[in-house]
Amino acid sequence: MENLIFYGVVYILASIPFGYILALKFANVDIKNEGSGNIGATNVLRVVKAKDEALGKKLGAITLFLDVIKGVVVLLIAMAFDVSEATLWTIAVLAVMGHCFSIFLAFEGGKGVATAIGVLAVMMPYSALVAIVVWAFVGKVLKISSLSSIIALIGFLISSYILYPEVEGIGSHSPVWIISIIVFYKHIPNIVRLFNGEEKAI
Repeated sequence: MENLIFYGVVYILASIPFGYILALKFANVDIKNEGSGNIGATNVLRVVKAKDEALGKKLGAITLFLDVIKGVVVLLIAMAFDVSEATLWTIAVLAVMGHCFSIFLAFEGGKGVATAIGVLAVMMPYSALVAIVVWAFVGKVLKISSLSSIIALIGFLISSYILYPEVEGIGSHSPVWIISIIVFYKHIPNIVRLFNGEEKAI
């Protein structure tokens, strides 16, 4: 029962579309119908920045922070209750699923990058650091958020096998692959635009 409570809480919390709410409330913008249509920090930044640069940066940063900590908060609470590693990984997966397939948006949602980084930073901090460094470097050079996210995801996957060859408590990288597949799936429209040369820079 304790585990089920954690699973329900993390899914509902992760489902909250903070970017959509913030942009609508403070910039009177429905980001689901503007820009890429994504509810994440990048689209909030891009769309709101076009109307008010300072506000766009502020709302983008707040959205990023809130999306990152969605799963982290529940993971840390669950750790305080000394739940199993399998339960923690299930919480991590459900956090990403909640963000990407929000119950409040008819099971639509964001790309899952920020939420994934948050939970993976708790579960595999060194690989998460590798991903963040790769994301920041590629983003700085190419200035295309989706491409930097995909490359960072690949960097995380590779480093997870090197730095965490045996995943404690479960002996499998399955949760990492599930999270990665979800994030990759949500980026398919971006990948299509990249091949067509239509993906916009930040």
